[in-house]
Amino acid sequence: MERWVSDSELIPHARNREDACKALGVDEEMLWPKAVKDRIKTGGDREIIRSYPYRSSCPSSVWGELVASAEREVFFAGYTNYFLWIDQPAFATTLRQKLDSGCRVRFLLGDPDGEVTRNRESVEEVALTVSTRIRITLENLEKLGAHEGLETRFSAASDAVNHVSLSVFRFDDDALVTPHLARLVGHDSPLLHLRRHAEGGMFDRFAEHAEELWSRGTPQRQTIA
Repeated sequence: MERWVSDSELIPHARNREDACKALGVDEEMLWPKAVKDRIKTGGDREIIRSYPYRSSCPSSVWGELVASAEREVFFAGYTNYFLWIDQPAFATTLRQKLDSGCRVRFLLGDPDGEVTRNRESVEEVALTVSTRIRITLENLEKLGAHEGLETRFSAASDAVNHVSLSVFRFDDDALVTPHLARLVGHDSPLLHLRRHAEGGMFDRFAEHAEELWSRGTPQRQTIA
């Protein structure tokens, strides 16, 4: 212990630091300020609120709270977005409330008949196919009916491969981002919860990616339910 305390550059394992501080009756910051400082998020790291090894391990309440708290816009730029209608109670009612309050609601989907969609289906090899999942979302959007604030697009064929590999879900200045791994479906891929702090940070990078795909997407018209 004497060696740890006398050498400020020597930082013991966290468990040993904890035991040493208890034995000496002091705070860790007093003995190893560098270790404490290294745990504090700085710069772009501050935008990472939390990470999840699986999208499915992110509580559905997090999604619900982010949708409910958004005032300006919600942007669902997943390739299928179908899980929202299943995981979120009364999701259609929530979207109507958002729209009625003046919030912009956008859905960017993959083309259910596109080549990338067909290729992804052969990769995933699951019963609930990619095109079926997209059509679940389209069916539910159709039930919402036409609304000035509701917009839906299919990503362009040239962008589809970039769209299917990365899902971005934006709620004002919060975002949930899922990079899709190899053959895994979305709920088995990791997820990052980001919150915007400054220009050019991680939030902006992912938001710009989604906006670029949106700018080249093909508008889909909703009809009155």
